[in-house]
Amino acid sequence: MENLALIDSFSEFKDNKLIDRVTLMSILEDVFRNALKKKFGDDDNFDIIINPDKGDLEIWRNRVVVADGEVEEENQEISLSEAQKIEPDFEVGEDVSEEVKLIDLGRRAILALRQNLISKIHEHDNTNLYKQFKDLIGDLYTAEVHHIRHKAVILLDDEGNEIILPKDKQIPSDFFRKGDNVRGVIDSVDLKGNKPTIIMSRTSPKFLERLFEAEIPEVFDGLITIRNVVRIPGEKAKVAVDSYDDRIDPVGACVGVKGSRIHGIVRELGNENIDVINYTSNLNLYITRALSPARVTSIKIDEENNRAEAILKPEEVSKAIGRGGHNIRLAGQLTGYEIDVFREGAEEDVELREFKDEIEAWVIAEFSKAGLDTAKSVLEQDIKDLVKRTDLEEETIMDVIRVLKEEFED
Repeated sequence: MENLALIDSFSEFKDNKLIDRVTLMSILEDVFRNALKKKFGDDDNFDIIINPDKGDLEIWRNRVVVADGEVEEENQEISLSEAQKIEPDFEVGEDVSEEVKLIDLGRRAILALRQNLISKIHEHDNTNLYKQFKDLIGDLYTAEVHHIRHKAVILLDDEGNEIILPKDKQIPSDFFRKGDNVRGVIDSVDLKGNKPTIIMSRTSPKFLERLFEAEIPEVFDGLITIRNVVRIPGEKAKVAVDSYDDRIDPVGACVGVKGSRIHGIVRELGNENIDVINYTSNLNLYITRALSPARVTSIKIDEENNRAEAILKPEEVSKAIGRGGHNIRLAGQLTGYEIDVFREGAEEDVELREFKDEIEAWVIAEFSKAGLDTAKSVLEQDIKDLVKRTDLEEETIMDVIRVLKEEFED
């Protein structure tokens, strides 16, 4: 293989991968020096001259002339008689530069050199790709569906980069076909075996936040600030917004007239129900707003234990809890407080945790997930509804109801 042919093979990568001149020179020299070390044991006395634009490569070996029979290190020294074959007037002690042709390295060395060259190019490309996408974590990104697997959808962006959208990072109602454009946020980037694995997410709260920035000009311009986002993907979300300009209604600006502005975001998220609320530093008011659409009568806060008790009219309780306990769970995540709901005039009610000696902790936890933290909140529910709202068997629920009824009968 001629020097020119090897340079040509490198130029293909240069054109495809857009490697800059400095990097190109560095990779080429590194590859050739590795080959010289394997062949001659050392590369310190070699000069490598590369001109990639012309496809020109020269390797020169520098040695010191010594008297015949006194050569101790063949790579560093050359005998006088050998030196004079190159140039008749060489004398002992002078430096000799001799060009090394690739063919002198041997066929196997040349093949290994080319493989090493390709490997270095891919390694450089993958490192750059890793750095590029590492900087994009949390940003909105669009790619096209290339292949659909059981546990993930494989996407390709405009540059042909592979992006993975795992099943657990898809919204439950997501359905994709080959060729569809998919939006999400870059969730993580890992470098495994020199190949970057790029993960996209559509379930991350960041995705909803970035959609607000993309679809609502005041958010993009910084006139409205998103204070917090919490989601149950595909079901419900709550977004707390704020504005430093009193002339701007942050909730109204985000929702738009008759929901015109937020409609596109809701559709993108598979009709996820989005509550937009005004952020406030007044904790009582913030928790009250977080429980919307329920109307709260009063709030009692235990800051030391990060708990809050919300008192509501009986007809408002189911709204505060929400379907499957989603509303109260998200309100707690949004505010950072564990919220218990009580009915007005139900002071004689007893919290479920008071029954820990008779009801197992994991059973109490299942009721709590559904927003049912008191005895009466459980007793007022239909048994079939309780089965649907919790992961409990009907027999277990019946046992709990029996224990609770006995308490109130006593």
